[in-house]
Amino acid sequence: MTPLGTHDISAKHAVIPGFPEKLSGSMRTVFFKLASYFKLIKSWQTGLLLVSGLAGFLSSPNPDSGWQTVAGLLGSLFLAISGSTVLNMVYDRDIDARMVRTMQRPIPSGKVSVKEGLALGIILATGGIIWAVFLSPLYAAIVTGGLFFNGIVYTVWLKRKTPWSILWGGIAGGMPVMAGRVLSIGQIDATGLLLMAAVVLWIPTHIMTFSMRYSQDYSSAGVPVFPNSYSKRTVNLIIGVSTCLAAAAFLTAAYLIGLQAIYWYLMAGLGGILFILTVLSSATNSSSVNFLLFKAASVYMLIALLLIMVGL
Repeated sequence: MTPLGTHDISAKHAVIPGFPEKLSGSMRTVFFKLASYFKLIKSWQTGLLLVSGLAGFLSSPNPDSGWQTVAGLLGSLFLAISGSTVLNMVYDRDIDARMVRTMQRPIPSGKVSVKEGLALGIILATGGIIWAVFLSPLYAAIVTGGLFFNGIVYTVWLKRKTPWSILWGGIAGGMPVMAGRVLSIGQIDATGLLLMAAVVLWIPTHIMTFSMRYSQDYSSAGVPVFPNSYSKRTVNLIIGVSTCLAAAAFLTAAYLIGLQAIYWYLMAGLGGILFILTVLSSATNSSSVNFLLFKAASVYMLIALLLIMVGL
């Protein structure tokens, strides 16, 4: 599959709301190329992980909240997370090309070449690690650990072999909140581990409900996921247990950091709603309820992190 030429891009995207039509042909090409690069970083996923890193940082009663430190945290995490995501996109391009949901992503669709994606991913990830080193060696070690678990352990080693790979991917997803906590207090502590555990335990609810919706896609691509490997009863049990444990980890961490009571009770209530949706999804086997649970799990994670940031 070859990249689109200049004339192809102009013709395909001639009517996009708000598109800067006054740009020259070459500038339009650059515009769409940059837009394709941006799609490689999965902005929603990257944004959620950035929020988790900031929540970890602000979970300390007295963080070094000077703008330089906060900018360094967000900048280094953005580069590292984005670089890791782009490199995953490069490695998984053959899988993406076989799934209806992902075949129009920039690399399998030919909008971005493999060499471009590889160069972009390496530059972003390396930049993130170097920036992290200047902030704190321990912080940099955790950021690098996240890249290792996501890129090597999860993507390269386990993703195509076992559905249990999501646990290792979950560890990578929990690294930003731990990194933020470490940058704030200078060490790894019980609260940081609990916050990380909350994210790791949230992953099964998020990933399994998603893979239920797109189980056929994953089957076509040869990627083992829980809904295609285990019974619905087993999958629903895992989702229920992980949801409860994730909520418990969040609530315990929130208690340890001294979250104000009103915010703690709000977090508990939201966790209860998520659990009710989990039970309904298990009892009804409804695809619409399952998708609602998938969306609710993401919203719960975001709100729980925001409560930690504003509730001290």
